Amino acid sequence: MAPKKLYIKTYGCQMNVYDSERMAEALPGYERTEDAAEADMVLLNTCHIREKAAEKVYSDLGRLRPLKDAKPDLKIGVAGCVAQAEGEEILTRMPLVDLVVGPQSYHRLPAMERAVQTGARAVDTEFPEEDKFEKLAARPKAKRGPTAFLTVQEGCDKFCAFCVVPYTRGAEVSRPAERIEAEARGLVEAGVREVTLLGQNVNAWHGEAGGLAALVRRLAAIDGLERIRYTTSHPNDMDEALIAAHGDEAKLMPYLHLPVQSGSDRVLKAMNRKHTAEDYLRLVERIRTARPDILLTSDFIVGFPGETDAEFEETLSLVREVGYGSAFSFKYSPRPGTPAAERKGQVAPEVMDERLSRLQALLTEGQRAAQEAMVGKVTHVLFEKPGRMPGQMIGKSDHLFAVHAEAPQELAGQIRPVRITASAPNSLAGALVA
Repeated sequence: MAPKKLYIKTYGCQMNVYDSERMAEALPGYERTEDAAEADMVLLNTCHIREKAAEKVYSDLGRLRPLKDAKPDLKIGVAGCVAQAEGEEILTRMPLVDLVVGPQSYHRLPAMERAVQTGARAVDTEFPEEDKFEKLAARPKAKRGPTAFLTVQEGCDKFCAFCVVPYTRGAEVSRPAERIEAEARGLVEAGVREVTLLGQNVNAWHGEAGGLAALVRRLAAIDGLERIRYTTSHPNDMDEALIAAHGDEAKLMPYLHLPVQSGSDRVLKAMNRKHTAEDYLRLVERIRTARPDILLTSDFIVGFPGETDAEFEETLSLVREVGYGSAFSFKYSPRPGTPAAERKGQVAPEVMDERLSRLQALLTEGQRAAQEAMVGKVTHVLFEKPGRMPGQMIGKSDHLFAVHAEAPQELAGQIRPVRITASAPNSLAGALVA
């Protein structure tokens, strides 16, 4: 019997990319397709972080209605954080949906799929006591690309006033080190050379003594694993051992995403970030002392309730002082159920637009400077795939810059020195060093 086809649309963060892979692996008898029209099952793996996330999902479900009408046996599921937040409401509003599964329950997908094949509708948005990773089948040994995500931690206990993660992903949970190592070894056997360790608050990982630094060193001992990264971190969990690892563990790349959100102490307190701008700046100093060439990126929210012009200027000042290689920036949007959503002093949309434009211009300036500083230097590039031009390969540098260079396709999965020759808006050009 030919395998059935599974189409997954992934919204949001890298953790959802990883989760989509694991959900596909959990469903026996299916192979993935990039064409929803030929699918036997469609899964929307959703994110609830950004504004109107639920409405976007409902809109996408509406666009699936003609497919369902033409193919009544098509099964449609909603997974991820919107599923967790909306639950049964999705089934009520969208009768075409067959199953709803939260991010902590997708190991139960096989049983849910069997149920919906009988005509039932299934919902599981619990926070189960069992470890979903322990219940999932071993990952297949099929050949993979040279980079992979690896979830090591889920959930968050920080309760930032703007964030829904503690409510949709639950409390902080760390996977045991031995299971992470086993999965990493399996990835290396399949061709992976670089792993990015994932967590909503990844540097709060506590699966063994020594924290994330100990895990990084443990994984660095795996032959064939050449590069390690991690995201997303919280400033308050950046301990001295992890800072030291950036300085003396060669496989830990000189790149760190360290969200700050604002440069104003009053706004940071209102956000419940539990650090000040000065705390953050002194942390950056310690990190750069350990690894002077590290490239820092961050997250920023403009227009948090009550943010004044002067407080926004403090954010711009912090950006100038740190000198980020890039950053994500967003206008504040109320997330239902979070403390900030109920606060007075919501900033006018036109004010947020103006502030975001100014912030993004400054961040773009910083990114351009960081990239132009690489011109003439030699960096090491992990080549991943052919480029758009004949004879060209694309890969990522130590600092996570996209780099394209003339190179044979046989270099896919290999790390080679490349001299950077030019900088474009979102990539670098280079030439192989003999």
